[in-house]
Amino acid sequence: MGRKVLIVGGAGFIGSHLADELLEQGHRVRILDNLDLQVHGDDATRPDYLDSEAELTVADVRDAIAVERALHGVEVVYHLAAAVGVGQSMYEISRYSSVNCLGTAVLLEAIIRNPVERLIVASSMSVYGEGSYRNSDGHIVAQARRDVLRLTDHEWELTDDVGRQLTPMPTSEAKAPEPSSVYALLKYNQERTCLCVGEAYKIPTVALRFFNAFGSRQALSNPYTGVMAIFAARLLNGESPLIYEDGGQLRDFVSVRDVSRACRLAMESERAIGQVFNVGSGSACAVLELAERMASVLGRSNIKAQVTRKYRVGDIRHCFADISRAQNILGFQPKVSLEQGLVELAEWLAGQVALDRVAQAGAELAHRGLAL
Repeated sequence: MGRKVLIVGGAGFIGSHLADELLEQGHRVRILDNLDLQVHGDDATRPDYLDSEAELTVADVRDAIAVERALHGVEVVYHLAAAVGVGQSMYEISRYSSVNCLGTAVLLEAIIRNPVERLIVASSMSVYGEGSYRNSDGHIVAQARRDVLRLTDHEWELTDDVGRQLTPMPTSEAKAPEPSSVYALLKYNQERTCLCVGEAYKIPTVALRFFNAFGSRQALSNPYTGVMAIFAARLLNGESPLIYEDGGQLRDFVSVRDVSRACRLAMESERAIGQVFNVGSGSACAVLELAERMASVLGRSNIKAQVTRKYRVGDIRHCFADISRAQNILGFQPKVSLEQGLVELAEWLAGQVALDRVAQAGAELAHRGLAL
């Protein structure tokens, strides 16, 4: 018989796919989610895509009584609840801190009173700040960062002390985190707090650092969500995707179906306990190339991306995953290529309507001096 699993923040993009994965494996799934308006819309109700076998409790993770009730009879907890968005986190600091930190604290205190067999917390690639780099001599650069003065001169790439360009490399979990946004800092706080409490109270805990997940059920009208959903919203409305810097930024785009499988494997592996894992595709793609490929699969090749050559405070240049630890310990192997994933995404998008709020979000950042 399967386990009783609670997915906190489970009615959204990744959580609902995880619910499907677990139900298919014979587990019983309960979800606690506040159906946030920014994600689910103003008339938020139980999403149509949520499997009918998944039990849904609509409540905030900061509601201690609701969390305590949701934990009743539960053996495994996935903590996916978070306010998400690098740019927005830089000015809605109190809300992001409350949801991500206080929410995690409330959940952990409830778990201490109601111990579980496994806790898996969703972290983020954003905790790294810049990804890994090597210099022209082939040496790894411990902590690489960009200088704001060079960014205002449209010099996007990272260089060493004498001005030689650094070469991006796959980023492993051994790289020291250096969060460059409030969101990234709070995700690191979530990760470390869960691992710390898990060790202290002997609650087997695993942290997963998700890279750029994409797929069906992304919140298309949320301008602070993943870049693919943002591009899709623009293209579906006949507008050009807006790209910061020059579009050469490298990211790791991983199918939500692969992410969900990694989550399940983290529950099943005894060797995973107490560890942190990258969850990505292990491949890099430039943001401008992604926009072009999305336009193609959506039949909008005539719509060209608009490269703004602006810089957003908190953005990093390159980061893509070294997934060898997840491969070796979890047995994780990505199965959905970027091309296949884009086709699947296009099929889902054909039936969707997206409100394009990207321009307003960009204007808000510019007004606050966060887009230069």
